[in-house]
Amino acid sequence: MTSNRRAWLLFTGWLLTGACYLLALLTMLSVGIFILPIAVAGTVALATRRDTRRSLPGLLSGVSLPLFLLAYLNRHGPGTYCTTSAGGSSCTDGLLNPWLLLAVGLLVLSAGPALFLRMRRQPVNSATPSLSE
Repeated sequence: MTSNRRAWLLFTGWLLTGACYLLALLTMLSVGIFILPIAVAGTVALATRRDTRRSLPGLLSGVSLPLFLLAYLNRHGPGTYCTTSAGGSSCTDGLLNPWLLLAVGLLVLSAGPALFLRMRRQPVNSATPSLSE
């Protein structure tokens, strides 16, 4: 497997792990406690691989996936949305502005690959600078 393909696969792994973390946080009072172990297992699996450090911006992009889900679920917002059927009507109150969620999601999604590509251009330094420098 080429280095370029491996780096993008690791980026995708971090992206999915980041999505699991935010989804676990957003749904902590319901199913989040069951999603959190998946995110932790993904972190352990990815962190034990070599050369995953440069693919970490995938975590940032992963945050955008739950935001896209929220934008879709609030697609009739902001405010109240009512539907009618033969059996009656139903209303949903408190919908968020989906355009704001979509804009933030797109911004965060694009920031991850931009940072990833920028980090890939930089040479790898095995020695870390000391505090006195």
